[in-house]
Amino acid sequence: MTKHRGFPSRLPGTDFQFTLRRANPKGATRLIRRDRYADRRPADRRADAWFLWALWDYFGDAPFERGNLDGGRLSWLFEREVVAAEDPFDPESYEALLRLDPARIDASFPGLRENGPQD
Repeated sequence: MTKHRGFPSRLPGTDFQFTLRRANPKGATRLIRRDRYADRRPADRRADAWFLWALWDYFGDAPFERGNLDGGRLSWLFEREVVAAEDPFDPESYEALLRLDPARIDASFPGLRENGPQD
C-alpha cells in the first residue's frame, strides 16, 4: 500500500479520518458511490470539502494511486469529484488509480480549488 507522505491524516480538531496507518489484511474497503443528501450534518459536509481540497492540493489533476487514502471518505466523493483513472477499475485495490474531475469539483464545491475550504 502506497503511503502518501505529507497528506493530512485527519480533519484538524475532529475524528474525521483521511488516511490509514496500515493496510487491512482482509483487503481494501470497496469504493462505492455514497449519496450525499441535503440534510447531511454540517460537520460531514466540512469534512468532504477539506478532504477534497487536500486531494486537489496534493495531486492536482494528475492520476493518483488510492494507497492509504480512507475508502469511506473517498466513497463520499467517488464517481462525482473523484473518478476512476483506469479501465478496468478494481474498487477493492489499494493500487487502483483515481483522478479528480475539476469541472465536477467546481460545480459541487464552488471556489474550493482557488480559495480552499471556507469555514
